[in-house]
Amino acid sequence: MHRKGFVIISTLTLLVTFGLGYFLGSSWFVLFGIVIVLTFMGYQDMLQTRHAVRRIFPLLGRLRYLMEDMRPKMYQYFIESDIDGRPFHRVDRSTIYQRAKKTLQTIPFGTEFDVYEEGYEWMCHSIAPKAFKTLNHDPRVVFGNKDCKQPYSASIFNISAMSFGSLSGQAVEAMNAGAKIGNFAQNTGEGGISDHHLKHGGDLIWQVGTGYFGCRDENGNFSPELYAEKSKLPSVKMIELKISQGAKPGHGGILPASKNTEEIARIRHIKPHTIVESPPYHSAFDTPYEMVQFIQKLRDLSGGKPVGFKLCIGHKSEFISICQAMIKLDIYPDFITVDGGEGGTGAAPQEFSNYVGAPMLDGLDFVVNILNGLDIRKHIRVIASGKVSSGFHIARAIALGADTVNSARAMMMAIGCIQARLCNTNTCPTGITTQDPKLTVGLVVDDKKVRLANYHEEAVKAFVELLGASGLNEMRNLTRHHIYRRVSLNSMLDYEEIFPSIPVGSMLKGEIPEKYKPDFANANINSWGIHPNQQTA
Repeated sequence: MHRKGFVIISTLTLLVTFGLGYFLGSSWFVLFGIVIVLTFMGYQDMLQTRHAVRRIFPLLGRLRYLMEDMRPKMYQYFIESDIDGRPFHRVDRSTIYQRAKKTLQTIPFGTEFDVYEEGYEWMCHSIAPKAFKTLNHDPRVVFGNKDCKQPYSASIFNISAMSFGSLSGQAVEAMNAGAKIGNFAQNTGEGGISDHHLKHGGDLIWQVGTGYFGCRDENGNFSPELYAEKSKLPSVKMIELKISQGAKPGHGGILPASKNTEEIARIRHIKPHTIVESPPYHSAFDTPYEMVQFIQKLRDLSGGKPVGFKLCIGHKSEFISICQAMIKLDIYPDFITVDGGEGGTGAAPQEFSNYVGAPMLDGLDFVVNILNGLDIRKHIRVIASGKVSSGFHIARAIALGADTVNSARAMMMAIGCIQARLCNTNTCPTGITTQDPKLTVGLVVDDKKVRLANYHEEAVKAFVELLGASGLNEMRNLTRHHIYRRVSLNSMLDYEEIFPSIPVGSMLKGEIPEKYKPDFANANINSWGIHPNQQTA
Protein backbone atom coordinates (compact mmCIF):
# COMPACT_ATOMS: atom_id res chain seq x y z
CA MET A 1 0.00 0.00 0.00
CA HIS A 2 1.65 3.21 -1.21
CA ARG A 3 1.38 6.62 0.48
CA LYS A 4 -1.70 7.71 -1.46
CA GLY A 5 -3.50 4.48 -0.67
CA PHE A 6 -2.66 4.84 3.00
CA VAL A 7 -4.08 8.36 3.13
CA ILE A 8 -7.34 7.25 1.52
CA ILE A 9 -7.77 4.09 3.60
CA SER A 10 -6.78 5.69 6.90
CA THR A 11 -9.17 8.61 6.33
CA LEU A 12 -12.07 6.30 5.49
CA THR A 13 -11.29 4.07 8.47
CA LEU A 14 -11.24 7.04 10.81
CA LEU A 15 -14.62 8.23 9.54
CA VAL A 16 -16.17 4.75 9.76
CA THR A 17 -14.91 4.01 13.29
CA PHE A 18 -15.93 7.46 14.51
CA GLY A 19 -19.39 6.92 13.05
CA LEU A 20 -19.64 3.51 14.74
CA GLY A 21 -18.74 5.08 18.07
CA TYR A 22 -21.17 7.95 17.62
CA PHE A 23 -24.16 5.83 16.59
CA LEU A 24 -23.54 2.47 18.30
CA GLY A 25 -22.03 3.40 21.61
CA SER A 26 -18.88 4.63 23.29
CA SER A 27 -17.21 1.21 23.29
CA TRP A 28 -16.57 1.65 19.58
CA PHE A 29 -14.48 4.72 20.34
CA VAL A 30 -11.77 2.33 21.62
CA LEU A 31 -11.37 1.08 18.05
CA PHE A 32 -11.44 4.68 16.85
CA GLY A 33 -8.56 5.46 19.26
CA ILE A 34 -6.52 2.53 17.94
CA VAL A 35 -7.06 3.74 14.38
CA ILE A 36 -5.93 7.24 15.39
CA VAL A 37 -2.69 5.81 16.80
CA LEU A 38 -2.03 3.70 13.70
CA THR A 39 -2.80 6.65 11.44
CA PHE A 40 -0.40 8.83 13.40
CA MET A 41 2.30 6.17 13.03
CA GLY A 42 1.65 5.99 9.29
CA TYR A 43 1.97 9.74 8.82
CA GLN A 44 5.10 9.65 10.92
CA ASP A 45 6.51 7.08 8.48
CA MET A 46 5.69 9.26 5.48
CA LEU A 47 7.34 12.34 6.98
CA GLN A 48 10.56 10.74 8.23
CA THR A 49 13.52 10.72 5.79
CA ARG A 50 15.82 7.95 7.00
CA HIS A 51 13.96 4.78 6.00
CA ALA A 52 12.81 4.52 2.38
CA VAL A 53 10.60 1.44 2.85
CA ARG A 54 8.64 3.05 5.68
CA ARG A 55 8.38 6.32 3.74
CA ILE A 56 6.99 4.57 0.64
CA PHE A 57 4.86 1.99 2.47
CA PRO A 58 3.66 3.71 5.65
CA LEU A 59 2.84 1.43 8.58
CA LEU A 60 3.23 -1.77 6.54
CA GLY A 61 6.89 -0.94 5.93
CA ARG A 62 7.58 -1.39 9.63
CA LEU A 63 7.10 -5.13 9.19
CA ARG A 64 10.35 -5.30 7.24
CA TYR A 65 12.35 -3.97 10.19
CA LEU A 66 10.44 -6.16 12.63
CA MET A 67 11.28 -9.30 10.67
CA GLU A 68 14.89 -8.20 10.29
CA ASP A 69 15.23 -7.81 14.04
CA MET A 70 13.59 -11.19 14.68
CA ARG A 71 15.92 -13.28 12.53
CA PRO A 72 19.27 -14.41 13.97
CA LYS A 73 22.11 -12.05 13.20
CA MET A 74 24.17 -14.92 11.83
CA TYR A 75 21.81 -15.07 8.85
CA GLN A 76 22.25 -11.41 7.94
CA TYR A 77 25.04 -12.23 5.54
CA PHE A 78 24.42 -13.72 2.16
CA ILE A 79 26.68 -16.28 0.51
CA GLU A 80 28.18 -15.49 -2.85
CA SER A 81 29.15 -18.59 -4.82
CA ASP A 82 31.21 -19.30 -7.86
CA ILE A 83 29.63 -20.95 -10.91
CA ASP A 84 29.97 -24.40 -9.32
CA GLY A 85 27.98 -23.35 -6.26
CA ARG A 86 30.89 -23.65 -3.85
CA PRO A 87 31.33 -20.92 -1.23
CA PHE A 88 33.52 -18.19 -2.68
CA HIS A 89 33.26 -15.41 -0.13
CA ARG A 90 30.62 -13.91 2.15
CA VAL A 91 29.42 -10.38 2.56
CA ASP A 92 27.93 -9.26 5.83
CA ARG A 93 25.09 -6.96 4.84
CA SER A 94 24.75 -5.62 8.34
CA THR A 95 28.36 -4.38 8.21
CA ILE A 96 27.56 -2.27 5.14
CA TYR A 97 24.48 -0.82 6.84
CA GLN A 98 26.43 -0.20 10.06
CA ARG A 99 29.20 1.60 8.23
CA ALA A 100 26.72 3.69 6.26
CA LYS A 101 24.94 4.70 9.47
CA LYS A 102 28.16 4.88 11.52
CA THR A 103 26.76 2.61 14.21
CA LEU A 104 28.51 -0.13 16.21
CA GLN A 105 30.63 -2.27 13.86
CA THR A 106 32.13 -4.82 16.21
CA ILE A 107 30.78 -8.38 16.38
CA PRO A 108 30.53 -10.80 19.33
CA PHE A 109 31.83 -14.37 19.50
CA GLY A 110 34.57 -13.97 16.90
CA THR A 111 34.73 -15.21 13.31
CA GLU A 112 31.30 -15.80 11.79
CA PHE A 113 32.60 -18.12 9.07
CA ASP A 114 33.80 -21.71 9.07
CA VAL A 115 37.55 -21.18 8.87
CA TYR A 116 38.06 -24.82 7.86
CA GLU A 117 35.69 -24.57 4.93
CA GLU A 118 37.18 -24.78 1.44
CA GLY A 119 37.41 -21.30 -0.04
CA TYR A 120 37.92 -19.46 3.26
CA GLU A 121 40.42 -16.62 2.78
CA TRP A 122 42.50 -14.50 5.10
CA MET A 123 45.25 -11.91 5.13
CA CYS A 124 48.64 -12.27 6.78
CA HIS A 125 49.42 -10.01 9.71
CA SER A 126 52.75 -8.91 11.13
CA ILE A 127 54.18 -9.10 14.62
CA ALA A 128 55.30 -5.52 13.98
CA PRO A 129 52.16 -3.83 12.57
CA LYS A 130 52.06 -0.18 11.58
CA ALA A 131 50.00 2.18 13.73
CA PHE A 132 46.89 3.42 11.93
CA LYS A 133 47.62 7.04 12.81
CA THR A 134 50.94 6.86 10.94
CA LEU A 135 49.35 5.69 7.68
CA ASN A 136 47.79 7.60 4.79
CA HIS A 137 44.05 7.56 5.57
CA ASP A 138 43.05 8.59 2.05
CA PRO A 139 45.23 6.58 -0.35
CA ARG A 140 44.86 7.80 -3.93
CA VAL A 141 46.13 6.81 -7.37
CA VAL A 142 46.94 9.14 -10.27
CA PHE A 143 45.48 8.12 -13.65
CA GLY A 144 47.16 9.40 -16.80
CA ASN A 145 50.02 8.13 -18.97
CA LYS A 146 52.35 9.82 -21.48
CA ASP A 147 49.50 10.87 -23.79
CA CYS A 148 47.23 12.24 -21.07
CA LYS A 149 47.08 16.00 -20.54
CA GLN A 150 44.64 16.07 -17.61
CA PRO A 151 45.64 13.39 -15.04
CA TYR A 152 43.14 12.50 -12.33
CA SER A 153 43.89 11.60 -8.72
CA ALA A 154 41.35 8.94 -7.79
CA SER A 155 40.31 7.30 -4.55
CA ILE A 156 41.16 3.61 -4.31
CA PHE A 157 37.43 2.84 -3.89
CA ASN A 158 34.83 4.23 -6.32
CA ILE A 159 31.28 3.66 -7.55
CA SER A 160 30.99 1.11 -10.34
CA ALA A 161 28.95 1.64 -13.52
CA MET A 162 25.21 2.08 -12.95
CA SER A 163 23.14 4.06 -15.46
CA PHE A 164 20.41 6.58 -14.89
CA GLY A 165 17.54 4.49 -16.16
CA SER A 166 18.59 1.39 -14.32
CA LEU A 167 18.78 3.65 -11.24
CA SER A 168 16.31 6.36 -10.32
CA GLY A 169 17.26 10.00 -10.49
CA GLN A 170 17.25 10.18 -6.69
CA ALA A 171 19.61 7.20 -6.43
CA VAL A 172 21.99 8.74 -8.97
CA GLU A 173 21.92 12.02 -7.07
CA ALA A 174 22.52 10.35 -3.71
CA MET A 175 25.56 8.57 -5.13
CA ASN A 176 26.94 11.65 -6.83
CA ALA A 177 26.41 13.83 -3.78
CA GLY A 178 27.99 11.15 -1.59
CA ALA A 179 30.96 10.97 -3.97
CA LYS A 180 31.31 14.74 -3.68
CA ILE A 181 31.39 14.57 0.11
CA GLY A 182 33.83 11.67 0.19
CA ASN A 183 36.03 12.83 -2.71
CA PHE A 184 35.62 9.69 -4.80
CA ALA A 185 34.22 9.04 -8.28
CA GLN A 186 30.94 7.81 -9.75
CA ASN A 187 30.86 5.80 -12.97
CA THR A 188 27.85 6.92 -15.01
CA GLY A 189 27.17 3.55 -16.61
CA GLU A 190 26.44 3.42 -20.33
CA GLY A 191 23.19 5.42 -20.08
CA GLY A 192 24.85 8.79 -20.59
CA ILE A 193 25.36 11.86 -18.40
CA SER A 194 22.11 13.07 -16.85
CA ASP A 195 21.22 16.23 -14.95
CA HIS A 196 21.25 14.06 -11.81
CA HIS A 197 24.93 13.22 -12.40
CA LEU A 198 25.81 16.90 -12.62
CA LYS A 199 23.58 18.44 -9.96
CA HIS A 200 25.89 17.95 -6.97
CA GLY A 201 29.29 18.27 -8.66
CA GLY A 202 30.72 14.87 -7.80
CA ASP A 203 33.53 13.46 -9.95
CA LEU A 204 32.36 11.37 -12.90
CA ILE A 205 33.81 8.56 -14.96
CA TRP A 206 31.75 8.75 -18.15
CA GLN A 207 31.14 5.32 -19.59
CA VAL A 208 30.64 5.08 -23.35
CA GLY A 209 28.97 1.81 -24.31
CA THR A 210 27.97 0.11 -27.53
CA GLY A 211 24.81 2.22 -27.79
CA TYR A 212 26.85 5.46 -27.56
CA PHE A 213 24.08 6.94 -25.41
CA GLY A 214 24.56 10.67 -25.07
CA CYS A 215 27.04 10.77 -27.95
CA ARG A 216 25.15 9.15 -30.83
CA ASP A 217 23.56 10.37 -34.02
CA GLU A 218 20.03 9.56 -35.21
CA ASN A 219 21.18 6.19 -36.56
CA GLY A 220 22.85 5.16 -33.33
CA ASN A 221 26.40 5.72 -34.55
CA PHE A 222 29.13 7.44 -32.55
CA SER A 223 28.98 11.24 -32.79
CA PRO A 224 32.40 12.89 -32.32
CA GLU A 225 30.78 16.31 -31.89
CA LEU A 226 28.45 15.28 -29.05
CA TYR A 227 31.20 13.27 -27.42
CA ALA A 228 33.65 16.17 -27.50
CA GLU A 229 31.06 18.49 -25.99
CA LYS A 230 30.16 16.25 -23.06
CA SER A 231 33.59 14.80 -22.37
CA LYS A 232 34.88 18.32 -21.69
CA LEU A 233 32.39 18.92 -18.87
CA PRO A 234 34.33 19.82 -15.69
CA SER A 235 32.72 16.98 -13.70
CA VAL A 236 33.94 14.36 -16.19
CA LYS A 237 37.36 13.29 -14.93
CA MET A 238 37.84 10.10 -16.97
CA ILE A 239 36.17 8.26 -19.86
CA GLU A 240 35.62 4.50 -19.92
CA LEU A 241 34.91 2.65 -23.16
CA LYS A 242 32.75 -0.35 -22.25
CA ILE A 243 33.73 -3.39 -24.30
CA SER A 244 31.86 -5.90 -22.15
CA GLN A 245 30.20 -6.12 -18.75
CA GLY A 246 30.73 -8.93 -16.29
CA ALA A 247 27.02 -9.41 -15.64
CA LYS A 248 26.27 -9.96 -19.32
CA PRO A 249 29.42 -10.19 -21.46
CA GLY A 250 28.63 -10.64 -25.13
CA HIS A 251 25.10 -9.33 -24.59
CA GLY A 252 23.84 -5.77 -24.94
CA GLY A 253 21.97 -3.98 -22.19
CA ILE A 254 18.18 -3.89 -22.00
CA LEU A 255 16.13 -0.91 -20.83
CA PRO A 256 12.45 -1.86 -20.38
CA ALA A 257 9.89 0.46 -21.96
CA SER A 258 8.43 1.16 -18.50
CA LYS A 259 11.75 2.69 -17.46
CA ASN A 260 12.36 4.62 -20.69
CA THR A 261 10.85 7.95 -19.67
CA GLU A 262 10.87 11.22 -21.61
CA GLU A 263 13.81 12.39 -19.51
CA ILE A 264 15.87 9.24 -20.09
CA ALA A 265 15.12 9.34 -23.82
CA ARG A 266 16.33 12.95 -24.01
CA ILE A 267 19.59 12.10 -22.26
CA ARG A 268 20.25 9.00 -24.35
CA HIS A 269 19.05 10.47 -27.67
CA ILE A 270 16.48 7.70 -28.19
CA LYS A 271 12.70 7.40 -28.55
CA PRO A 272 10.81 7.36 -25.23
CA HIS A 273 8.56 4.56 -23.94
CA THR A 274 10.25 1.92 -26.10
CA ILE A 275 12.39 -1.09 -25.23
CA VAL A 276 16.01 -0.10 -25.77
CA GLU A 277 18.57 -2.80 -26.46
CA SER A 278 22.22 -1.87 -26.67
CA PRO A 279 24.13 -3.71 -29.43
CA PRO A 280 26.43 -6.47 -28.14
CA TYR A 281 29.37 -4.99 -30.10
CA HIS A 282 30.80 -1.60 -31.12
CA SER A 283 30.18 -0.12 -34.56
CA ALA A 284 32.98 2.48 -34.28
CA PHE A 285 35.74 -0.11 -34.76
CA ASP A 286 36.10 -3.65 -36.11
CA THR A 287 39.51 -4.89 -34.95
CA PRO A 288 41.86 -4.66 -31.96
CA TYR A 289 44.05 -2.31 -34.01
CA GLU A 290 41.11 0.02 -34.72
CA MET A 291 39.97 -0.17 -31.09
CA VAL A 292 43.30 1.17 -29.84
CA GLN A 293 43.13 3.95 -32.43
CA PHE A 294 39.60 4.77 -31.25
CA ILE A 295 40.86 5.09 -27.66
CA GLN A 296 43.36 7.69 -28.83
CA LYS A 297 40.56 9.47 -30.68
CA LEU A 298 38.47 9.59 -27.51
CA ARG A 299 41.40 11.00 -25.57
CA ASP A 300 42.11 13.69 -28.16
CA LEU A 301 38.44 14.73 -28.43
CA SER A 302 38.19 15.03 -24.64
CA GLY A 303 41.11 17.44 -24.44
CA GLY A 304 43.51 14.84 -23.11
CA LYS A 305 41.54 13.35 -20.21
CA PRO A 306 42.34 9.79 -19.04
CA VAL A 307 40.61 7.22 -21.26
CA GLY A 308 40.43 3.49 -20.65
CA PHE A 309 38.27 0.50 -21.40
CA LYS A 310 36.27 -2.01 -19.41
CA LEU A 311 35.90 -5.68 -20.19
CA CYS A 312 35.16 -9.05 -18.73
CA ILE A 313 37.73 -11.59 -19.90
CA GLY A 314 36.43 -14.06 -22.47
CA HIS A 315 38.73 -15.28 -25.26
CA LYS A 316 42.15 -14.53 -23.80
CA SER A 317 43.66 -14.23 -27.25
CA GLU A 318 41.50 -11.17 -27.92
CA PHE A 319 42.93 -9.30 -24.94
CA ILE A 320 46.43 -10.27 -26.02
CA SER A 321 45.58 -8.92 -29.49
CA ILE A 322 44.62 -5.58 -27.96
CA CYS A 323 47.90 -5.44 -26.05
CA GLN A 324 49.89 -6.27 -29.19
CA ALA A 325 48.05 -3.49 -31.02
CA MET A 326 49.00 -1.08 -28.22
CA ILE A 327 52.67 -1.96 -28.62
CA LYS A 328 52.57 -1.68 -32.40
CA LEU A 329 50.87 1.73 -32.31
CA ASP A 330 52.64 2.95 -29.15
CA ILE A 331 49.20 3.98 -27.89
CA TYR A 332 48.09 2.88 -24.44
CA PRO A 333 44.84 3.39 -22.53
CA ASP A 334 45.25 5.18 -19.25
CA PHE A 335 43.43 2.36 -17.47
CA ILE A 336 41.74 -0.99 -17.92
CA THR A 337 38.75 -1.98 -15.80
CA VAL A 338 38.52 -5.72 -15.25
CA ASP A 339 34.93 -6.71 -14.55
CA GLY A 340 34.04 -10.09 -13.10
CA GLY A 341 31.44 -12.53 -14.39
CA GLU A 342 29.90 -12.50 -10.90
CA GLY A 343 28.68 -8.93 -11.43
CA GLY A 344 24.97 -8.19 -11.09
CA THR A 345 22.36 -6.54 -13.28
CA GLY A 346 18.63 -6.40 -13.78
CA ALA A 347 19.05 -6.45 -17.55
CA ALA A 348 20.44 -9.82 -18.66
CA PRO A 349 19.26 -13.40 -19.27
CA GLN A 350 20.11 -15.81 -16.46
CA GLU A 351 22.49 -17.84 -18.59
CA PHE A 352 24.64 -14.78 -19.25
CA SER A 353 24.66 -13.73 -15.61
CA ASN A 354 25.45 -17.22 -14.37
CA TYR A 355 27.60 -18.89 -17.01
CA VAL A 356 29.39 -16.35 -19.22
CA GLY A 357 32.58 -14.45 -18.43
CA ALA A 358 35.60 -15.05 -16.22
CA PRO A 359 35.27 -14.26 -12.49
CA MET A 360 37.02 -11.10 -11.37
CA LEU A 361 39.98 -12.71 -9.62
CA ASP A 362 40.81 -14.92 -12.59
CA GLY A 363 40.38 -12.07 -15.04
CA LEU A 364 42.44 -9.71 -12.91
CA ASP A 365 45.27 -12.23 -12.57
CA PHE A 366 45.35 -12.76 -16.34
CA VAL A 367 45.24 -9.07 -17.28
CA VAL A 368 47.98 -8.07 -14.83
CA ASN A 369 50.18 -10.98 -15.92
CA ILE A 370 49.89 -10.12 -19.62
CA LEU A 371 50.53 -6.42 -19.00
CA ASN A 372 53.60 -7.26 -16.92
CA GLY A 373 54.85 -9.93 -19.29
CA LEU A 374 54.68 -7.51 -22.23
CA ASP A 375 56.17 -4.71 -20.10
CA ILE A 376 53.27 -2.31 -20.68
CA ARG A 377 51.87 -2.31 -17.15
CA LYS A 378 53.88 0.87 -16.51
CA HIS A 379 51.60 2.76 -18.90
CA ILE A 380 48.26 1.45 -17.62
CA ARG A 381 46.35 1.56 -14.33
CA VAL A 382 44.15 -1.42 -13.52
CA ILE A 383 40.72 -1.17 -11.88
CA ALA A 384 39.02 -4.26 -10.40
CA SER A 385 35.22 -4.50 -10.39
CA GLY A 386 33.08 -7.36 -9.08
CA LYS A 387 31.27 -7.91 -5.75
CA VAL A 388 33.57 -5.77 -3.64
CA SER A 389 32.18 -4.60 -0.32
CA SER A 390 34.84 -4.69 2.40
CA GLY A 391 38.35 -3.57 3.19
CA PHE A 392 39.51 -7.16 2.74
CA HIS A 393 38.03 -7.32 -0.75
CA ILE A 394 39.91 -4.13 -1.63
CA ALA A 395 43.14 -5.58 -0.23
CA ARG A 396 42.68 -8.85 -2.11
CA ALA A 397 42.21 -7.09 -5.46
CA ILE A 398 45.19 -4.81 -4.90
CA ALA A 399 47.33 -7.79 -3.90
CA LEU A 400 46.50 -9.37 -7.26
CA GLY A 401 47.65 -6.24 -9.06
CA ALA A 402 44.76 -3.76 -9.16
CA ASP A 403 45.42 -0.08 -8.51
CA THR A 404 41.86 0.81 -7.48
CA VAL A 405 38.56 -0.97 -6.96
CA ASN A 406 34.96 -0.25 -8.03
CA SER A 407 31.77 -1.41 -6.35
CA ALA A 408 28.11 -1.23 -7.35
CA ARG A 409 26.18 -3.64 -5.12
CA ALA A 410 27.62 -2.41 -1.83
CA MET A 411 27.12 1.23 -2.83
CA MET A 412 23.45 0.47 -3.54
CA MET A 413 23.11 -1.19 -0.15
CA ALA A 414 24.71 1.83 1.51
CA ILE A 415 21.86 4.01 0.20
CA GLY A 416 19.18 1.56 1.29
CA CYS A 417 18.99 -1.42 -1.10
CA ILE A 418 17.42 -4.42 0.67
CA GLN A 419 18.01 -6.86 -2.21
CA ALA A 420 14.34 -7.22 -3.03
CA ARG A 421 15.49 -8.50 -6.46
CA LEU A 422 12.94 -6.41 -8.34
CA CYS A 423 15.50 -4.31 -10.24
CA ASN A 424 14.12 -5.33 -13.63
CA THR A 425 10.43 -4.77 -12.81
CA ASN A 426 10.32 -1.02 -12.07
CA THR A 427 8.83 -1.86 -8.65
CA CYS A 428 11.88 -1.51 -6.39
CA PRO A 429 10.45 -0.90 -2.88
CA THR A 430 13.33 1.37 -1.86
CA GLY A 431 13.13 3.72 -4.85
CA ILE A 432 16.63 2.86 -6.07
CA THR A 433 16.04 0.89 -9.28
CA THR A 434 12.72 2.30 -10.42
CA GLN A 435 11.38 5.29 -12.34
CA ASP A 436 7.98 5.15 -10.60
CA PRO A 437 7.52 8.47 -8.72
CA LYS A 438 5.31 6.74 -6.13
CA LEU A 439 8.39 4.72 -5.15
CA THR A 440 11.27 7.12 -5.75
CA VAL A 441 9.74 9.61 -3.31
CA GLY A 442 10.95 7.36 -0.51
CA LEU A 443 14.64 7.95 -1.28
CA VAL A 444 15.73 11.20 0.37
CA VAL A 445 19.01 12.37 -1.16
CA ASP A 446 20.12 14.50 1.80
CA ASP A 447 20.06 11.45 4.07
CA LYS A 448 21.41 8.81 1.67
CA LYS A 449 24.33 10.91 0.40
CA VAL A 450 25.75 11.04 3.92
CA ARG A 451 25.31 7.30 4.37
CA LEU A 452 27.18 6.61 1.14
CA ALA A 453 30.04 8.91 2.13
CA ASN A 454 30.15 7.22 5.55
CA TYR A 455 30.31 3.76 4.02
CA HIS A 456 33.11 4.75 1.65
CA GLU A 457 35.09 6.33 4.47
CA GLU A 458 34.74 3.31 6.74
CA ALA A 459 35.54 0.77 4.01
CA VAL A 460 38.73 2.63 3.04
CA LYS A 461 39.61 2.97 6.72
CA ALA A 462 39.21 -0.79 7.14
CA PHE A 463 41.55 -1.39 4.20
CA VAL A 464 44.17 0.96 5.63
CA GLU A 465 43.93 -0.78 9.00
CA LEU A 466 44.46 -4.15 7.29
CA LEU A 467 47.47 -2.72 5.48
CA GLY A 468 48.94 -1.61 8.77
CA ALA A 469 48.19 -4.95 10.42
CA SER A 470 50.25 -6.60 7.69
CA GLY A 471 53.21 -4.42 8.62
CA LEU A 472 52.90 -2.35 5.45
CA ASN A 473 52.65 1.40 5.03
CA GLU A 474 52.18 1.51 1.26
CA MET A 475 49.74 -0.25 -1.05
CA ARG A 476 52.43 -1.07 -3.58
CA ASN A 477 54.04 -3.40 -1.04
CA LEU A 478 50.91 -5.54 -0.82
CA THR A 479 51.55 -8.70 -2.85
CA ARG A 480 49.95 -12.03 -3.68
CA HIS A 481 51.93 -13.58 -0.83
CA HIS A 482 49.81 -11.67 1.70
CA ILE A 483 46.51 -13.40 0.86
CA TYR A 484 45.80 -17.05 1.69
CA ARG A 485 42.99 -19.40 0.70
CA ARG A 486 42.08 -22.79 2.15
CA VAL A 487 41.86 -25.22 -0.77
CA SER A 488 41.10 -28.29 1.36
CA LEU A 489 40.83 -29.26 5.01
CA ASN A 490 44.58 -29.55 5.45
CA SER A 491 45.94 -27.40 2.63
CA MET A 492 46.36 -23.63 2.36
CA LEU A 493 47.92 -21.72 -0.52
CA ASP A 494 48.82 -18.08 -0.87
CA TYR A 495 47.71 -16.15 -3.95
CA GLU A 496 51.18 -16.34 -5.48
CA GLU A 497 50.85 -20.12 -5.50
CA ILE A 498 47.27 -20.03 -6.82
CA PHE A 499 47.87 -17.19 -9.29
CA PRO A 500 51.60 -17.28 -10.20
CA SER A 501 52.83 -13.85 -11.28
CA ILE A 502 54.83 -13.13 -14.44
CA PRO A 503 58.20 -11.32 -14.42
CA VAL A 504 58.13 -7.90 -16.08
CA GLY A 505 59.11 -8.11 -19.76
CA SER A 506 59.50 -11.90 -19.76
CA MET A 507 57.06 -12.45 -22.63
CA LEU A 508 59.04 -10.08 -24.85
CA LYS A 509 61.95 -12.48 -24.42
CA GLY A 510 59.83 -15.42 -25.56
CA GLU A 511 59.29 -16.71 -22.02
CA ILE A 512 55.59 -17.46 -22.39
CA PRO A 513 54.07 -19.91 -19.88
CA GLU A 514 52.55 -23.03 -21.44
CA LYS A 515 49.04 -22.07 -20.36
CA TYR A 516 49.25 -18.84 -22.41
CA LYS A 517 50.91 -20.20 -25.56
CA PRO A 518 47.64 -21.17 -27.33
CA ASP A 519 46.25 -17.71 -26.60
CA PHE A 520 49.28 -15.99 -28.09
CA ALA A 521 49.08 -18.29 -31.12
CA ASN A 522 45.45 -17.30 -31.65
CA ALA A 523 45.97 -13.56 -31.22
CA ASN A 524 45.53 -11.30 -34.24
CA ILE A 525 45.49 -7.51 -34.12
CA ASN A 526 43.48 -7.34 -37.34
CA SER A 527 40.42 -9.32 -36.27
CA TRP A 528 38.50 -10.63 -33.28
CA GLY A 529 37.80 -14.26 -32.48
CA ILE A 530 39.83 -17.46 -32.49
CA HIS A 531 42.44 -17.98 -35.19
CA PRO A 532 44.12 -21.36 -34.62
CA ASN A 533 47.82 -21.47 -35.44
CA GLN A 534 47.77 -17.91 -36.79
CA GLN A 535 50.61 -15.98 -35.20
CA THR A 536 50.40 -12.18 -35.26
CA ALA A 537 52.99 -10.60 -37.53
